[in-house]
Amino acid sequence: MSTKSRSRKHRREKWGNRMAMLGLTLVVGSLAVVVGIRGSSLSAKDAEYRVKEARLEAQLAEEERRAAELEEERVYVQTKQYIEKVAKEKLGLVNPDEILLKPSQP
Repeated sequence: MSTKSRSRKHRREKWGNRMAMLGLTLVVGSLAVVVGIRGSSLSAKDAEYRVKEARLEAQLAEEERRAAELEEERVYVQTKQYIEKVAKEKLGLVNPDEILLKPSQP
């Protein structure tokens, strides 16, 4: 083989190696860009989910407070005091030992 053909072959190999390196660099660069974009969108979703989680935790606390109030109300409704109150207010009933006073009309 002549030196000219070897040098051409060597140049082609160098050129091929450079193109392969350039191709790999482009692939790695494009992957880095895609990962960066994807990471920022995931960060935005994470922030949305954190806000939603805080809102749901506040709603849960409110519902737990409301459940406690309802439990207190349930216990109160079963007492004798509540039954007497409803009988007086809604039905107009009085205890046998109570005196009902009506204001005189002028």
